[in-house]
Amino acid sequence: MVDAQRRRAGDQVGLFVTALAGRIEVQPPGGRDEVVNALLADEFLIAAGDLQVRDPTTGTVMTPGCCAGLEDWRDWAQVLIGDSPWLGHDPGPEVEFVSDDLRLRQDGGETRHRGRWAGVHVDLPQSALPGLLIGVQRDLVGFFDALSGWATRIGLQRPGPL
Repeated sequence: MVDAQRRRAGDQVGLFVTALAGRIEVQPPGGRDEVVNALLADEFLIAAGDLQVRDPTTGTVMTPGCCAGLEDWRDWAQVLIGDSPWLGHDPGPEVEFVSDDLRLRQDGGETRHRGRWAGVHVDLPQSALPGLLIGVQRDLVGFFDALSGWATRIGLQRPGPL
């Protein structure tokens, strides 16, 4: 059971690394090690997707729009001072302040009341956001631990200082 879970986690890590590496260009005859070295040398990795918010009661999901990236997860802290993070476009997700709640709209633009995304939103207590962001940080740190284990299992050598 534990080995199967470890393999699934390793598969997920590998898929994520593949997604990151999709934008890396390596000159022939470069291979896996050259791609990994290029990823490690990159100052700013871009991971499309940002954070997704799901209402556990209704099952409604608010997903980030195009061009929002996971690397911007810290921007959600702007909500704590009354600002809305940029959540991408097409559709244009937004955060609206409603009393003590955050209303996360899938499309806050001109079509917020008509069309496919009319009325689609998730309400989240503002007080829950700090704990959720701490959880995101914990998950990302955990991912780096999983990444290290995955790299060792597939035989990637640690490069020297970059």
